[in-house]
Amino acid sequence: QLLFAHGVGTLIGADRVQARVLDGETLDNISRVEPYGFSYRPKPGCQTYLLFPSGDRSYGVAIVIGDKRYQMDLVEGEVALHDDEGNHVHLRRGGVIEVKASAKVLADTPLFETTHNAQIGGNLVVLGKTQSNAGFYGNNGGFAEMTGGARVSGEFNVNGKNVGDSHTHTSNAPGAPTSGVN
Repeated sequence: QLLFAHGVGTLIGADRVQARVLDGETLDNISRVEPYGFSYRPKPGCQTYLLFPSGDRSYGVAIVIGDKRYQMDLVEGEVALHDDEGNHVHLRRGGVIEVKASAKVLADTPLFETTHNAQIGGNLVVLGKTQSNAGFYGNNGGFAEMTGGARVSGEFNVNGKNVGDSHTHTSNAPGAPTSGVN
């Protein structure tokens, strides 16, 4: 009975836990173990599963810390990474990975790449340049279409010709036909 204990975490630190075990005993300075590559900081009130090598209560290790208050309802075989605010990465059945974030998802990487299509349900704001190597812009390869007009600041070129307000013509005489753009 002295080898294992189940308790409630009362203070949770980065590498130590204080827990109140089922018999009402408070155990301080219990080592907290996390699997490699996975870090978490549970809230007080979590379930602690404690191991005491040789039954010595002066040295304990929290081998598992769980919290049923925030447990996700998963289908058999699914996996999820989640927090107490409802943010999650959910590996769903059928090959779908669902990511939910209440504020935003930030990818700090020099290149974000997808090998297939991307669909955006809201607005797209591009802070840098855009480029298409596919050769088409509109639906089914047609022309790009805009509703509501366009505002262009600076030079505006079409097929290498300046068609902005700074372009000039070779003949501007009244009544003369308009020349090509220079």
